[in-house]
Amino acid sequence: MRFDERFLEELKARLRPSDIIGRTVKLKRQGREYVGLSPFTKEKSPSFFVNDDKGFFHDFSSGKHGDVISFLQETERLSFVEAVQRLAGEAGMALPAEDPQAAEREQKRQGLTDWMDLAQKWFAANLRRSPGKAAREYLEKRGLPEDQWERFGLGYAPNDREGLKNALVQRGAKPGDLVEAGMLIAPEGGGTPYDRFRDRLMFPILDARGRIVSFGGRAMNPDDRAKYLNGPESPLFHKGATLYGLPEARRILGAESRDGQAIVVVEGYMDVIACQRAGIPAVAPMGTALTEEQMERLWRVSSEPVLCFDGDAAGRRAAYRAIDRALPQLKSGRSFRFALLEAGQDPDDILRDKGAPALRQALSAPRPFAEVLFQKEAEVEPLDTPERRAGLKGRLRQAASAVQDKDLAEQYRRELFDRFDAMFPARRAFQPGAGRAGPGGR
Repeated sequence: MRFDERFLEELKARLRPSDIIGRTVKLKRQGREYVGLSPFTKEKSPSFFVNDDKGFFHDFSSGKHGDVISFLQETERLSFVEAVQRLAGEAGMALPAEDPQAAEREQKRQGLTDWMDLAQKWFAANLRRSPGKAAREYLEKRGLPEDQWERFGLGYAPNDREGLKNALVQRGAKPGDLVEAGMLIAPEGGGTPYDRFRDRLMFPILDARGRIVSFGGRAMNPDDRAKYLNGPESPLFHKGATLYGLPEARRILGAESRDGQAIVVVEGYMDVIACQRAGIPAVAPMGTALTEEQMERLWRVSSEPVLCFDGDAAGRRAAYRAIDRALPQLKSGRSFRFALLEAGQDPDDILRDKGAPALRQALSAPRPFAEVLFQKEAEVEPLDTPERRAGLKGRLRQAASAVQDKDLAEQYRRELFDRFDAMFPARRAFQPGAGRAGPGGR
């Protein structure tokens, strides 16, 4: 039996990990988490943590990390299907009906995933061969040592129109399948498919379960029209629902669960890699503004993800676009915070120039959503006349009304108006005769 991603996410959303795991491990509340003795090793001091908000367990003694499904697989030796079936019964969810067409689609997806894995291995091998010299020099310039390439699955696509195609066809792939997966391009007017990625540093893009679903490539030729190129929409890859670096970010969050660290959203592949090397759980959207689906994925991991942008005008505009899109989605326990870096710097720059401690420091004091929202509306125009100040008040009222949760909308209205009143304190009313000397005075 096959289960799609939506079914699995809904299943995990209905269950509290501490309830399921607590039947096997005696757990004790510790702040926002639960702690107990490891079920995988013999230990005297508790090093096993469960976090309901993040949906994870992490065992420091054995290094094991996962969700309720993998916990049952580990502790009760259940298969994946058996674990899901048991949990679905507890959650009151009907198992998806056996659909021959769905099973066929899943089998097709698995076949495409297998070719993705082989493509990644081919790219990785080429990074270390003579054609990958420029890509290696670029990574050295960016301060990414060779011992980190494998961790992030990096590779190189040679400047060869049919290099990847020939390599995979020799292994049994059909060109049509490689086109469907986004690795080849089929000319619109007909003709032989050819490699989509050529002369590019390659970054594998993984889904939430750690499977390669697409690739991103950075051009080595500075004259290339597209500096960064992502694979197209495919049966494996839905750009608007995918976050680059999510599996590794979740692993870091699990390992650092005692610190209550939030997931951080940055703008590019190298920024994600820089943050993760510094122990910061970072992800990036696929070169576009955050979508509602990506926000939902972020909130499953952290209640207040941190959106990190450059501190220049372009970075502020990106932050403000995120605010507009997020406002209707906000709820109690679901918001964002903002880290605006020094103008012209991104996380990768900070890591290379000043080191990991400086990068962690730069992200350590993010600003609340309401504060940046107020700044956004206050910057629309000068506030030097009553009319313009009234305009700001109207924009603040409209922003608060965009929040769909009524209770939260009222809190935002109060918060924003309090900030307005602090910026423009009420002047004391004019009283005729005030300040004049009284009878007999001077």
